[in-house]
Amino acid sequence: MIKTLSLSENHRFRALYGKGKSRAGRYIVVYCMKNRRPVNRLGLTVSKKIGNAVTRNRIRRRMREAYRLNEAGFKSGFDIVIVARHGCGEAPFSALEGEMRALFAGLNMTGGGTNG
Repeated sequence: MIKTLSLSENHRFRALYGKGKSRAGRYIVVYCMKNRRPVNRLGLTVSKKIGNAVTRNRIRRRMREAYRLNEAGFKSGFDIVIVARHGCGEAPFSALEGEMRALFAGLNMTGGGTNG
């Protein structure tokens, strides 16, 4: 993740859930909010209801990779949380990646590196 930091503080996740914009798809939900920084901060969430630790970690790796591959086309200066939904683990990677691009476009976060 070239221009993306990790988001790990619980209060930031809660702020995004409460005040951030969101879009939901079949496999993931994306929350975002401006952070007044030159970089994005990414948080990933996978519920224990989805599977055991191995399954959850695999889903997190796939979501992180889908984000990394498309990161250059996303705007900077946002806090982002991506939440996995049921079926995310069985979804083809191309479907997960395509849905992520579509949800980011729906949130007006595509445009490659510009603030806004």
